[in-house]
Amino acid sequence: MSSVPFTMVGAAGRMGRTIIDLSWSYGAADGRSLRLVGALENSESPVVGTDILREGASTGIRITDQASSALEGAAVVIDFSKPENTLAISRVCREKKTAMVVGTTGFSESQRKQLEEAAADIPILISPNMSVGVNLLFFLTGLAARRLAEGYALEIVDIHHRHKKDAPSGTALRLKEVLLEGANRTEDDVVYGRHGLTGERPPREIGVHTLRGGDVVGDHTVLFLGEGERIELTHRATSRNTFASGALRAALFVVAQKPGLYTMSDVLDLGSP
Repeated sequence: MSSVPFTMVGAAGRMGRTIIDLSWSYGAADGRSLRLVGALENSESPVVGTDILREGASTGIRITDQASSALEGAAVVIDFSKPENTLAISRVCREKKTAMVVGTTGFSESQRKQLEEAAADIPILISPNMSVGVNLLFFLTGLAARRLAEGYALEIVDIHHRHKKDAPSGTALRLKEVLLEGANRTEDDVVYGRHGLTGERPPREIGVHTLRGGDVVGDHTVLFLGEGERIELTHRATSRNTFASGALRAALFVVAQKPGLYTMSDVLDLGSP
């Protein structure tokens, strides 16, 4: 069995821990797996210096705040952290020629541009959502937008747990981009929530709405509201394992690619809608 060594960035976070736990057995059935060799956290994290446990047992892999040592021996990095941390890691990856899977969200335009520049030297796969189902939702949304741009109101609803820090979610923003492209709209047509006397809805408007509460892992719905009918495309995640599995699948894909920028659509071979 071939085993691809990887480093987890954001190892103590919800997604980081889920990915690590799933990685111990991921790919065993088809003979191509991943092997954790490093775990990185920021220097303020109380878990720095502690062992990454596997079912309560020591692994000998200690969480560090030193990027260079965490990446030692890794063929690919899986990053679920913060934009500024991702950019710092990308510089180390460029030096070491290490592939990257980036699940971090909330990048500014300039930060995104820096990642694109790094992709000139290393393969980087970036996606706001690693779920296979969500990426199919992106595809289907684009397909519907191209055919229902006229005569249908376009709306997005994003629901997450109360701890989520960014709003709208990265997935909702990606769905917005898909609608803008498919329906030939611009950012000027987008409204984020509505309040007060808004007047009649402009026909080109795209609404983006955010709900936060409870323990919702992630729900996203795209609505196409027409006269006498409506179409709803919905994805509901009930476990973070779906995102973790997608991230591990992405890591196995990107490590075999040439330098460049990739998405989950490339992993799934979805092409254009």
